[in-house]
Amino acid sequence: MAIIEMVMPKMGESIMEGTILKWNKKAGDAIDQDESVLEIATDKVDSEVPAPVAGKITQLLAEEGQTVAVGTVIALIETSDAGGNTPTASPSAIPAASSSNGATHSNVPVAVQAVQQQIQQAVATLEKPASGRFYSPLVLNIAREEKIGMDELDRIPGSGSEGRVTKKDILAYVQNRGQVPVISSTPAPVVTTAATPAATSSTGNLIEIKPKSYSFSGEMEIVEMDRMRKIIAENMVYSKHVSPHVTSFVEADVTNLVQWRDKNKKEFEKKYGEKLTFTPMIMEALVKAIREFPGINISVDGTNILYKKNINIGMAVALPSGNLIVPVIKNADRLNLVGLAAAVNDLANRARINKLSPDDLSDGTYTLTNVGTFGNVMGTPVILQPQVAIMAAGAIRKKPAVIESPAGDSIGIRQFMFLSHSYDHRVVDGMLGGSFVRKVADHLENWDLNREV
Repeated sequence: MAIIEMVMPKMGESIMEGTILKWNKKAGDAIDQDESVLEIATDKVDSEVPAPVAGKITQLLAEEGQTVAVGTVIALIETSDAGGNTPTASPSAIPAASSSNGATHSNVPVAVQAVQQQIQQAVATLEKPASGRFYSPLVLNIAREEKIGMDELDRIPGSGSEGRVTKKDILAYVQNRGQVPVISSTPAPVVTTAATPAATSSTGNLIEIKPKSYSFSGEMEIVEMDRMRKIIAENMVYSKHVSPHVTSFVEADVTNLVQWRDKNKKEFEKKYGEKLTFTPMIMEALVKAIREFPGINISVDGTNILYKKNINIGMAVALPSGNLIVPVIKNADRLNLVGLAAAVNDLANRARINKLSPDDLSDGTYTLTNVGTFGNVMGTPVILQPQVAIMAAGAIRKKPAVIESPAGDSIGIRQFMFLSHSYDHRVVDGMLGGSFVRKVADHLENWDLNREV
């Protein structure tokens, strides 16, 4: 017999602890490998934790509702394996869950009418707030984002253990909020045409955006933003209030880049099993420029400038819902073109099927968005805080151009692309912001036509 220590799993670089919501097994229960043992919550996701091995649970070392640091032993499992070793097993494959940074939480597979009836019935039984009720970090995070006060939260019916409000409960409530009257000791909010987000500036001052009411004439349809769109809206407004945006533009002759890709993309895919798009090629040029201009790879903390040693490139991905999410390629400067292509393809594919983890969305230091995908030639992208710059790559178009050579000038057809570089004018001046985007263009223009795949 061997005893295996089951530990609180690591669910992302920025997540250091989790709260045990529910034990699905008790001491003495037999378990199969990968069978769900417990449910845990962080401020980003709720997830089930599978058993690392098959065996019998001999002891549970943490209680429901307890917040436990990552790596802490939470249960002991007895296996039939021979040997006296006591290895530590940590589940390495936590099922992907929606993130509060991007992926929406609104996948509630319940008919609206049924949810309304459920809430109506439950509200009638919660005439008084549920005192002493436990809330998971994820539920509290959603409540904060949806501006749900504790008095209102206490009155939401819960379907979890001992009436606990689950993620499904609060999302069902949010989805139907305003359609069903809720008993509350506070007056109902006045409906306006704009949200009232509040943000803290880098100097610590509170920024409040007061809504204005407008009247409309003619026919219209009113559709409430989904939760992900609300988060995006708040982040964009916050960024514009914190960072004075300036945008510089450069038109790059990317003829060599286009010709090399057209010539080698089939061989590249055959050799490495990865499709070669322009995104990793532009990203390679970005990384080279960041090395030469480290003042772009920074963030601001009050009056301090934080220079980032790692180069982590975020890439904006459009989702089928029309929303946007920005997964991050960590340590992009350590990857060659093959590694960048693999990372770009993997993150883009998982983003579109909602399989990104919280770690996939964290710690970006610079962002690239490809507006050329939509046929746009340039744009003025909004900085993703707390970064200080973002670049948009426009559509590549054929244009007549003057070609200079030792034999004289001539007119030819060339491939051009606009690069739009938005930067935070608090810490990035025009010289740095303009020089940086020019350097990216230089790297793209000087692409080696004889480069081996």
